[in-house]
Amino acid sequence: MTDIPRISPMASEFSRVGEAVTQAMSDSMVERMTITAANALEVVDRLNDPDIKEGVSTLLEAIGTMQRTGVLQTAIDTVHMIHALRSTLSDSMVDRAFSFIEHMANNLGTEDLATIAHEAKGAMEDALDQCAIPGSGGGLFGTMRMMAKPETQEALRFMLAFSCSLRKRVQVIAKTTPPL
Repeated sequence: MTDIPRISPMASEFSRVGEAVTQAMSDSMVERMTITAANALEVVDRLNDPDIKEGVSTLLEAIGTMQRTGVLQTAIDTVHMIHALRSTLSDSMVDRAFSFIEHMANNLGTEDLATIAHEAKGAMEDALDQCAIPGSGGGLFGTMRMMAKPETQEALRFMLAFSCSLRKRVQVIAKTTPPL
């Protein structure tokens, strides 16, 4: 009597599953699976390139660090917020925002304003130097002497006039500016 190898029930089951899959797949399904397998092999081949391998390793380490420190969730939340903002903005809102930015750049980017800013910086530096002089008297009598000086009174008048004028202008702007 000769020994005929017996197929185990599990091998027989796998054989039947393989045959069923082969019969169930159409030519287009086989073609798509072949293309997918080829693409996967190309990706694996590219991952063997030393530069890409090092870059992917660095990226994975950075993602791990970001996850441990909570930065990854912040980045994801920021992307979600930007997407939501982009989804809610209408064309007119974007146009108005750019018009506002252009208007501010035109008004703030003038040579006169740059000159005023430069002079204000110089005046602040001078004031700091003058206030740092040792021995300038303090207290009530020192304040009284300072208040009696004409330049102090002139500076106070200027500051009062400036603040009142600024307050009036801001109130007018607040009443006439349409909301964004």
